[in-house]
Amino acid sequence: MTGLETLALETVVKGLASLVVNTAWKGGSTLFGKAGEALNDQRKQLVLNISRQYIQNYADRHCAVKVLGMREAVSLDEIYTTVQVLNKSTAKSFESIEALEELHRNSSQRQFRFNEQQQKKVGINAADESQFLMVLGAPGAGKSTFLRKIGLEALKGKEWKFQVHTVQHGKRIFKTEQKKCVPVLFDLKRVAAETINIEALIAEEFRICGFPEPEEFTEAALRTGSLLILFDGLDEVPSQRLNGVIEAIRNFVDRHHKNRFIASCRIAAYKYHSDFHRFTDVVVAEFDDEQIQQFIHNWFRADVDRQAQTAEKCWNLLNQKENASAKELAQTPLLLTFLCLVYDRSQNLPDNRSTLYGKALDILLEEWAAEKRIERDPIYQGFHADLEKVLLAEIAYQGFENDQLFFSEQDLTAQIKAFLADTLDAPK
Repeated sequence: MTGLETLALETVVKGLASLVVNTAWKGGSTLFGKAGEALNDQRKQLVLNISRQYIQNYADRHCAVKVLGMREAVSLDEIYTTVQVLNKSTAKSFESIEALEELHRNSSQRQFRFNEQQQKKVGINAADESQFLMVLGAPGAGKSTFLRKIGLEALKGKEWKFQVHTVQHGKRIFKTEQKKCVPVLFDLKRVAAETINIEALIAEEFRICGFPEPEEFTEAALRTGSLLILFDGLDEVPSQRLNGVIEAIRNFVDRHHKNRFIASCRIAAYKYHSDFHRFTDVVVAEFDDEQIQQFIHNWFRADVDRQAQTAEKCWNLLNQKENASAKELAQTPLLLTFLCLVYDRSQNLPDNRSTLYGKALDILLEEWAAEKRIERDPIYQGFHADLEKVLLAEIAYQGFENDQLFFSEQDLTAQIKAFLADTLDAPK
């Protein structure tokens, strides 16, 4: 069982089974007998079986991590590193690009973060506080891993606390609810239809695990607010289907607002604030030293590595002055995974910075996109990773030549449009 020990699994199965029965009863369903009745042996075994199958399906689909050509998958729970989040802030709080330039140059640091003065919050705690949460972050920042971990914690029986509000006599009244939820995770890049029927998709999740009358159970669960629904990868929905998917999600959330919802999206692609007005936006923070060290120790957890102190050696090497560029990359979980794979093979880190950055670019532009099966719009056909590097090089060159560190969206859009038109003969 990925993410759960054998002995713990049976406890988790019994906990989910109890939640399933109570959900049906509270929702007015008699799938497992009348409310308050003791289950007979046949029904009890049925509930245990479907609960065990549901947990196993979630683990098989979402709790085995295998990226960047890894030889074998590793358990999500074994390598998961505590995610921290920040309240969303943007460069719009600055009056001009010139003000950004001045602030960064005065900081005397290679990197610049708008959020570095903000207090970080443990991601699980943020999910515990908001009934509707939008998780934003850069590519490879760990958004999908975080959502999968949230679902796994729900399966283990975590009770979620969050504020809900009602309006009575024209006044908004807040109260704190605490409940267990059944997680349902949707990988949005797999959406094939122009619009989606979310109720039907949820029912299908229960159907394949042997739930009797899955549509009836889905209705009961939605009616009682017993579901934790996770929408992963809003930015990965092909643009021709995006409007239909967003509308379906928005309408679904409005209809079933008693339930809990968490969605993820790449921060640069998040332009749908008005569609997700119920949601609280948070940004996944880059890894700090403590998180990097925790990840490395989780990665090199095998007995042979513990005896050889592989994690300590890798961490010490990463902190050497000549490896400052590698440590900079390590702040992104995906690239830290790459560094751990490299160190595992050679017991060393690349000493050539351009080689290191080149491989990091290959991962972000090509390997990661391929593993996520990102579907390109027709205008981008033929726009492969090598051409993308040429485009980025041209933008960087002009920035260096003009001694410019920050760019307006308008200027970048003009450069990209000109490049696509000249290079791919793309339509105007």
